[in-house]
This record gives sequence, C-alpha cells and structure tokens, in this order.
Amino acid sequence: MTEKIHLKVITHEKIVYEKDIDELYVQATDGRIGFLKNHVPTMCALGIGVTKAINENESQCIATMGGILQFSNNEATILTDVAELDCDIDIARANQAKERAQARLIAKEDNLDIIRAQIALSKAIARISAKDNKHF
Repeated sequence: MTEKIHLKVITHEKIVYEKDIDELYVQATDGRIGFLKNHVPTMCALGIGVTKAINENESQCIATMGGILQFSNNEATILTDVAELDCDIDIARANQAKERAQARLIAKEDNLDIIRAQIALSKAIARISAKDNKHF
C-alpha cells in the first residue's frame, strides 16, 4: 500500500492541484469528511466550501464550489466547476462579494433571487476561509 493519498482537483479548464498528501478534508453536502491513507472507498457530492490538503504538516486550502469526490485505493479525485488555490484568491474581491451578497439578503427586495444571493454569499465565505486558512 502507498504511504500517501494522491489528490487531483480538476475543473473543466485544468488540473488545479495534484500532489501526494497525508490528509484530506472536504466539505460534502451533508458535512465535513476527512480522509487518511487506506480510507474505505467513498464517493460523495461536495458542497461549496474549503478542501484542505495536508502534507508533512503543511496545508493547502482550496476553495471548491461543489462537485464530486471519489476516493479509492488512496486516489482522491475532485471534479468541480470552480476551484481556487488559497494563494490565487483575491481577498479584497472576496470580501466585496460577501458584502454585496449580505446587502442583497438584508434588503429583501421583491425581485431578489434569494437562492442566488445565498450561493454568492457561500462562495465568498469559502474563498475567504480558504485564504485565511482558519476554516479548521
């Protein structure tokens, strides 16, 4: 058996992250899930949140906007529409998006698409959490 988990995070455009790691934490639609080597095979839907990869006590946070995760034989593959490494996130832009979404929800305008505003808020919070690396 391998001593590491091979993680690959893939969007439609590219492979965002690929590395052998020691630990993996994801935001599934029904809660957070952690993986260590030799975890049982798993497939789950991902929610909007932070994926955290840990290798030799150094962590990489990735804002993932939904998708699916498949884990089998110490191979973890995440397929998602959007994934952003913490180092690539513009924190000022994410904070502005959060403020706009919160303002839309507070205003409660008649033509407001509440679900869309809630999703925008969740995405902004995921980006901020990934950048801050304080989500866990």
